[in-house]
Amino acid sequence: MTSSSDRSPAVDVHAPKSYEIRTYGCQMNVHDSERLAGLLEEAGYVRAPEGSDGDADVVVFNTCAVRENADNRLYGNLGRLAPRKASRPGMQIAVGGCLAQKDRDTIVKKAPWVDVVFGTHNIGKLPVLLERARVQEEAQVEIAESLEAFPSTLPTRRESAYAAWVSISVGCNNTCTFCIVPALRGKEKDRRPGEILAEVEALVAEGVSEITLLGQNVNAYGSDIGDREAFSKLLRACGNIEGLERVRFTSPHPRDFTDDVIAAMAETPNVMPQLHMPLQSGSDTVLKAMRRSYRQSRYLDIIRKVREAIPHAAITTDIIVGFPGETEEDFEETLHVVREARFAQAFTFQYSKRPGTPAATMENQIPKEVVQARYERLVALQEEISWEENKKQVGRTLDLMVAEGEGRKDDATHRLSGRAADNRLVHFTKPDQEVRPGDVVTVEVTYAAPHHLLAEGPVLDVRRTRAGDAWEKRNAEKAAKPAGVLLGLPKIGAPAPLPVVTSGCGCD
Repeated sequence: MTSSSDRSPAVDVHAPKSYEIRTYGCQMNVHDSERLAGLLEEAGYVRAPEGSDGDADVVVFNTCAVRENADNRLYGNLGRLAPRKASRPGMQIAVGGCLAQKDRDTIVKKAPWVDVVFGTHNIGKLPVLLERARVQEEAQVEIAESLEAFPSTLPTRRESAYAAWVSISVGCNNTCTFCIVPALRGKEKDRRPGEILAEVEALVAEGVSEITLLGQNVNAYGSDIGDREAFSKLLRACGNIEGLERVRFTSPHPRDFTDDVIAAMAETPNVMPQLHMPLQSGSDTVLKAMRRSYRQSRYLDIIRKVREAIPHAAITTDIIVGFPGETEEDFEETLHVVREARFAQAFTFQYSKRPGTPAATMENQIPKEVVQARYERLVALQEEISWEENKKQVGRTLDLMVAEGEGRKDDATHRLSGRAADNRLVHFTKPDQEVRPGDVVTVEVTYAAPHHLLAEGPVLDVRRTRAGDAWEKRNAEKAAKPAGVLLGLPKIGAPAPLPVVTSGCGCD
């Protein structure tokens, strides 16, 4: 006879299963993870508490393939979960995203304890594949070669009540030699304008006041539907949506950045004076080797036109240092563009081989120590420029959309944080009255650092917004139902806003 002290703890077989999603890579993956969360919650799963660190019934890896060590990172994480899975009957592990699309059967061979492998084109199949793996007690590997359904038709668990991603296209038609994304995401496929605007209107009706139009090459929108001015028309149409206060987009390509887009940005009040325009290199020779279909003069001409039309625009960029064959003269050309363009911020990357890309097999790969030295010089120059550009903001009065979770020291400094129209991060003195994420405050900038601004004086004005109301309502619902709350309309997607809208992987 077994005593009660010898028995294992009782398991509630009727309790909903928990899930955890680990996301790597660009905004596409961030938004896809919101959809994966929506799918799982629609299927009855509940989100595991923050910090569960693999202690969930289902752990999903949404992977990125644009870094040389992406696979090592994945298999290291999978290896750490193996003993936990062995000791926890019923636990499942799924791997999706770009690396899954690329490696397919390799994942299960290297990590046979993985239950599901799915790709970038069939994320909607995750709940079905998990159930099939459970019933059949064997790994399910299903990779679609083309998009099965536009992802925005899937249920989505939004991370923010006041800011939203809206996908306008998926895939990319470019052939940049350093980038593997087009091979994994497929050719560009555009959504119909009416579908996009309907999603935006539904989001605004829920309280969202800021949207970011998202595409791998966002301003090429229209190539799939035969309208070269479709993107500028879309920006202008967003300007007619009542209640939509801020519109952003990422990431454009200089090749497709036309004058009608600049005009739409300048003439549409809710399109923000902020632009992320990937440079990658300032050298015409390197740009040609990268198969970037523009040259230095074209790039700087775009910057000039944007600044003429929108004087206070904050322009950010991506730059790759050490591309194969890059000479010291080539690198100096990049520094020249940085000095001329005066970016508010630059996301700099040391070139690393992406297996499967033409650049990975090019001759004249640059030694690591040379790449590191150039990288440090570029970062030092950009830090200097970023600080100088931020100092120009001192004394300006700015309207900030209050953000959630963007000021890591806010509690200690008794400050709050928000984003200006140009997307600069501003930490401001916490006012006496309640201020919620999504509300708008007016402040005067008193201090500038390279990556943020301070408004140390009193808040000049607080405007309570529908977005703040939506945030408050969401938190009340979370308090009533601490897990498994699928917010808003099930087919609408939105993220918490990123610190600065960037390509994330430097591929654009």
